[in-house]
Amino acid sequence: MKRFSCIIFDLDGTLAQTNELIFSTFNHVAKKYAGKVFTPSEITAMFGPPEEVAIEKLVGAERADEAMDEFYTFYEAHHPRLADAYQGIREILDFLKQRGILLAVFTGKGSRTALITLEKIGLKDYFDIIITGHDVSSHKPSSEGIQKVMKRFRLRPHEVLMVGDSVADVKAAHEAGVPIAAVLWDSYSKDKVLQMDVDFRFHSVMEFSDWIRTAISTIESNPIE
Repeated sequence: MKRFSCIIFDLDGTLAQTNELIFSTFNHVAKKYAGKVFTPSEITAMFGPPEEVAIEKLVGAERADEAMDEFYTFYEAHHPRLADAYQGIREILDFLKQRGILLAVFTGKGSRTALITLEKIGLKDYFDIIITGHDVSSHKPSSEGIQKVMKRFRLRPHEVLMVGDSVADVKAAHEAGVPIAAVLWDSYSKDKVLQMDVDFRFHSVMEFSDWIRTAISTIESNPIE
């Protein structure tokens, strides 16, 4: 493996175990404002852009602001009970940070929920840049977020690794021309991602941790290579 100068992480399903929180929050709002309850698959199909896009379509423009206030309140209040960082993620970020590797987040979440999650699970300060759905005009599977990271740090595609769990993450990496590590420890798109062309594939945080540690340690021991 070549030494990567920057690793870009997706957030939900990659760094943070937030699926139950997202589904509960969305259905809390959907039931209150539209009298509906959705399955996890139906909810994930609505996302890509930030949450307010799906909520506005559900409740209408006139009640969208009120519904989003309810969304944020529920999301933050129930975060400690329903979400956390995956075990082992913090240790991976520590390892990478100590070796001077730039760390980034590229998520389709809105900025408010992304920051709530990163702050609640204690990971926000690891990242040199955070790109949310509010920071791009074209959302995943567009590579705009990856391009923003590369432009900010003047990186070439081969210097960057994208780490994500979804079809959109894989497509964004392909469009940007950067290697993609598909992580499948909590992916709702696992079957589809398994059928895609990816550079690396990992089924557990430990598997990813062992690989990244071994690869970087090998490079440090053989700098000429």
